[in-house]
Amino acid sequence: MIIILKESPDKKQLDNLINWLKSMGLEIHLSVGATRTILGLIGDTTSIDIDLLLALDIVDDVKRIQEPYKNANRKFHPDDLVIDINGTKIGGGNFLMIAGPCSIESAEQLNDIAFRVKKAGAGMLRGGAFKPRTSPYAFQGLREQGIELLIEAKKKTGLPVVTEIMDISQLHLFEEVDVIQVGARNMQNFELLKELGKVRQPILLKRGLSSTLNELLMSAEYIMAGGNENVILCERGIRTFETATRNTLDLSAVPMLKSMSHLPVIVDPSHATGLSRLVLPMALAAAACGADGLIIEVHNDPEHALCDGPQSLTPDAFETLTKRVGQILPYAYR
Repeated sequence: MIIILKESPDKKQLDNLINWLKSMGLEIHLSVGATRTILGLIGDTTSIDIDLLLALDIVDDVKRIQEPYKNANRKFHPDDLVIDINGTKIGGGNFLMIAGPCSIESAEQLNDIAFRVKKAGAGMLRGGAFKPRTSPYAFQGLREQGIELLIEAKKKTGLPVVTEIMDISQLHLFEEVDVIQVGARNMQNFELLKELGKVRQPILLKRGLSSTLNELLMSAEYIMAGGNENVILCERGIRTFETATRNTLDLSAVPMLKSMSHLPVIVDPSHATGLSRLVLPMALAAAACGADGLIIEVHNDPEHALCDGPQSLTPDAFETLTKRVGQILPYAYR
């Protein structure tokens, strides 16, 4: 249930209302927007008399929320969420370019890519330390050493960093990581999501391979219910019957998610298509349909990459992409 208050509600009346609602065992989420104030009620609201609420001087309207996700619901938060990542912002018209290698291979490789993507316009560095691979014989990442190399690259370039966590037991290694990524295969690892609700860093949550948008938002709800409200949603392609591309990029998810939730939404055209030649057109389409950012795989030698070389751009190709996306953004964000 949400209670929409009249403009400039009396503070004493507001405090009395909140205290009364809390006495009924409800959790109250206060959202003060640019034009209105909303109280989001979380808990069993079946016994609340809506007519009684509507009779209060400070109340404008009362609505019951049918969707099972509450914290992630735009009805609770009418204004876009803006997440500040050590001075780098995403959401609310702030577009963020995230770029870097699928897998961290060495200090030389990572540092070279980091400096070049920063020069090209990236605002955040990505790099895989723990790699979930379909085959147990494929390169699994440098693990702890990869995290150390990523932090060193962060110190050298000044770029905030994002990398994927695989298991709760690894959480202590992520203390200096700016954004923790939850991969598609872990989107419904609810015990992990609960723990990530307790950390201070924003969470980049990727859509599962065959997950609906409701399921994605319910996973975000697990994190937010734990107290961490800074969640970035990522559309990275879903599994369909099509085999020409690695996955099928569902760009309709971007405007749909933004109508359903106030959380920032980014797109990963690299994993979605699996083909480097498709990354640019899909990135342009993502920017045009309202995405808040892109996460792009970049490698300085894609042909010899240990992981996902066919979908990785060269630094020069990434620079071209950032320039082309810059031409789209004025139209996408008018």
